[in-house]
Amino acid sequence: MNALIRWARRFGGIGIVCVSLVIGLAATPSQAQDGQQADFRAFVQNLWPAAKARGVSRATFDDAFRGVEPDAKIIALTRKQSEFVRPIWDYINGAISAQRLDRGRKMVGEWSHTLAAVERTYGVPKEVVLGVWGMETNFGSFTGSIYVVRALSTLAYTGYRGEFFKEELLTALQILEADHIDRDKMLGSWAGAMGQTQFMPSSFMKFAVDGNRDGVRDIWASVPDALASTANYLRQNGWKPGLPWGFEVKLPPGFDYRHLRRGFSQWASLGFSRVDGKGMPRAGEATLFLPGGARGPAFLVTDNFDVIKSYNSSDAYAMGVAHLGDRLVGGPAIAGAWPKHEPMLDKDEREELQKRLAGLGLYTGDADGKLGSKTRDALRNFQMRRGLIPDGYADVAALRELRTAR
Repeated sequence: MNALIRWARRFGGIGIVCVSLVIGLAATPSQAQDGQQADFRAFVQNLWPAAKARGVSRATFDDAFRGVEPDAKIIALTRKQSEFVRPIWDYINGAISAQRLDRGRKMVGEWSHTLAAVERTYGVPKEVVLGVWGMETNFGSFTGSIYVVRALSTLAYTGYRGEFFKEELLTALQILEADHIDRDKMLGSWAGAMGQTQFMPSSFMKFAVDGNRDGVRDIWASVPDALASTANYLRQNGWKPGLPWGFEVKLPPGFDYRHLRRGFSQWASLGFSRVDGKGMPRAGEATLFLPGGARGPAFLVTDNFDVIKSYNSSDAYAMGVAHLGDRLVGGPAIAGAWPKHEPMLDKDEREELQKRLAGLGLYTGDADGKLGSKTRDALRNFQMRRGLIPDGYADVAALRELRTAR
């Protein structure tokens, strides 16, 4: 039985479903549960040598895992990542809700001095830090209620994302050993992200700072610490001070969509203009980004947009952060119309699109139905081959073209 469960861990959620079916036929529910608990205890004890090597005491280790069992609800959540499967306009509308804007504007007033100090220190605009804070926890209103060690040990035990969560779990134990946070206060999301801006344990160790200079790095209860830590994270991941994340633009008539990355002065010479009426930056480069295809809103995004994606690799998430932040400091709503009335690809069709791109040697990622930048770039290359508008937008028409490709 234990060997079967270990096989399930190797193959993640799919393996768990399969092994659950086998166990259901071969054993009573109580026997299956007892077997899983015994195997989980063995997994925990096998962690001890690695934890000890990182300076974790036996007392801290045992206390951290006291009463901890795997959480089946967490496994189910690994299959629901809305930023990859919802239409981007639905995701952004959810991010820029009236309630979130109202709360965010109050936070701008309440923490204006802290936000200004963070911007001066790290060179990251306050609106970007605000966008992360708002997207992650609605400005600290909900930072998660799951014991971080339970979340991480569940994910590590099932083998979700390989060794990633095992490493995060060991780092979480180091955080407890160093007494950065009490065990009972170490709460976060189902994926183990913690605090007001949802740092993974490894990010806490690398990037958390003492924003209010009280001698403690408290991203859970201290707003200055959380905001300064977020700005430090972004700066250390490559944020370029003085360069915007991007902005919405109007395309000139007859634009050649093969243009993808240019300097701002070049974009201006091609006839691009900003929707907000401001002039183009004097320096820097930007990439044309069409998250709703050629018929949707158009943006010029810089390398700083990719820095936001270091927090979460989804284009939709980065757009949510960036647009929310802009709105909180007086920026306009997105002006371009989204292609809401066009039929959307379902999960099977999205996977088929990725498989067909892979079959043409254009896509090397997993055919998981999550349409990110890799899929968009591959589709754009295919569209250029076919003489189509290379907007990288995965819709019914794009899949139809792929079905005829050889």
